Amino acid sequence: MRLIGLAVILAVGLILVPLAEAQRTGKIPQLCFLTFDPGTAQSPSARFDGFFHGLRDLGYVHGQTITINYLVADGRSERFLELAAECVRLKADIIVVSTTPAAHAAKNATRTIPIVMIALGDPVGTGLVDNLARPGGNLTGMSQMTSGLAAKRLEVLKEAVPAISRVLVLSYLVDPIAPLQVKALKEAAPSLGVTLLIRDIRTADDLPAAFDAGVREHAEGLLTTAESIFRLQRARVTELAARHRLPAVYPYAAFAKDSGGLMAYDVNESDLHKRAATYVDRILKGAKPSEPAVQQPTTFNLVINMKTAKALGLTIPQSLLVRADEIIQ
Repeated sequence: MRLIGLAVILAVGLILVPLAEAQRTGKIPQLCFLTFDPGTAQSPSARFDGFFHGLRDLGYVHGQTITINYLVADGRSERFLELAAECVRLKADIIVVSTTPAAHAAKNATRTIPIVMIALGDPVGTGLVDNLARPGGNLTGMSQMTSGLAAKRLEVLKEAVPAISRVLVLSYLVDPIAPLQVKALKEAAPSLGVTLLIRDIRTADDLPAAFDAGVREHAEGLLTTAESIFRLQRARVTELAARHRLPAVYPYAAFAKDSGGLMAYDVNESDLHKRAATYVDRILKGAKPSEPAVQQPTTFNLVINMKTAKALGLTIPQSLLVRADEIIQ
C-alpha cells in the first residue's frame, strides 16, 4: 500500500510540474496555436481533441496552468504571417502549428521560440527540418507521410474502379505540401494507366468551376490532396462529387464518416496529436526542440461508405472490404 501511495504522489507531482514552475517564475506558460480550423481556446475544433485532451492529461489547463491563444487564419494561408508575428508579440513560450503554411510562417517569424508540429505532411520535403531524426533549429513534432499516402489513395481508387482512366485531382498549391503530393501522383499514374486532370484551388469559390472543368475533360474519379482547406470544405466537395457521380478517395476519414464521401484513407491523426502534446510538455519542462526526433504515423485507416457506393452503382471489391478499418452501411 505504501508503494501505491508513493506512486500516486509521484504521478500527481509530475502533473503539477507546470503549475509549480509557473508559481516559481510568477507567470504561466503561453502557447500559441495556429490553425485553419475555426474554434477558440475554450472550444477548439473537435479535430484536435487528441492534442487538447493530451495537454489536460499532462496538467495543462487553459487559464490555470497555461494560457492558450487559439489563432485562426480564416481559410487564408497569407494570414499566418500576421498570426505568427502576433505570437512573437505575445512572447509565447511555445508555438503549435497544425498546417504547413503556419509552420513556415512561424519559423520565419522566430528562431528562438520552440515550434511543435501536431501532424504535418512532409516536414523534410517542405524544408521545415533538416531530417526526421535530428530536426535541428527550433521546430519538431509529428509528420503524416502525406506524399506517399497520396499515391496510395490513387491505388485504392484504381482498385475500387478498375476501369477508371481519368482522375480529377483538386489541389491547394499555395500549401508547400501540395506540389509534393502532385509529384507523387504523377509518378504513380502511368503504371496505373491513369491520366490526371489537376486543378488548383485557391478559395472555396473555385470548387464548382474545377468540377465543371473535370467533367468536360471526362473525369471518371476524384482525389483531393491533403490540405486543411479541403477538410474545411468537405461537405461542399462531397456534394459536388455526388452531383457529378465521381467516385473518390479522400485524405481524411471525416469525408466518408461525416460528409458522405465514398472512401477515405488517412493516418490516425488523434494518435499523432496526443503524442504532440507530450512534446509540448517536454519542451516546456526544458527540452530543446532540436532534440526530439520528428515522429511518423504508425497506424492508417481505410473507411468505406457503402451507402455512397450504392448511390453511385459501384460494387466495392472484396479485396478492399476485407482491408477496411470501418465500413459505413
